[in-house]
Order: sequence, then C-alpha cells, then structure tokens
Amino acid sequence: MTEPARPVAHQPEAMGRIRCAHFIGIGGAGMSGIAEVLLNLGYQVSGSDLRENAVTRRLAQLGARIRIGHAADNVADCDVVV
Repeated sequence: MTEPARPVAHQPEAMGRIRCAHFIGIGGAGMSGIAEVLLNLGYQVSGSDLRENAVTRRLAQLGARIRIGHAADNVADCDVVV
C-alpha cells in the first residue's frame, strides 16, 4: 500500500508569484493532470479546449474556469499560460 501524498513543504520562489494558470488543451490527459494538481494546491486554474468532455466537466466541478474554444480573451488575468 502506498502512503498518502504529503503537502508540498517548500514551494519554489517563482511559483509564489503565480496565482492563476491557464491551460490550453485542458481536457487532455497531460494538461488536465497538471491542472488538477494546481487546483489541489489552491491555485486558480482556467483552461480552454475545443470540446467539452468528462475531464473538463470534472475540472469545472473542482473549481476550474473552463472555456470551450481557444481565444486570447480566455487567458485574461492569468499569470502563466501552459
């Protein structure tokens, strides 16, 4: 049996300046995983994808702001775009 995940003891200084991250293609396997980790750490997360799917709906339930379609307006007020 594996041990439960431990909270991050030390956050890199550069991450301390980031409050919001926007993920392009947030419904995919890679981006959605990173987005969920950041949500669990308390970051504001937004993202866009071409289509709604079970993953985008789950991330929205966790608190992510999801937009269908890609547009420059989607990334307003975010500190980093992934």
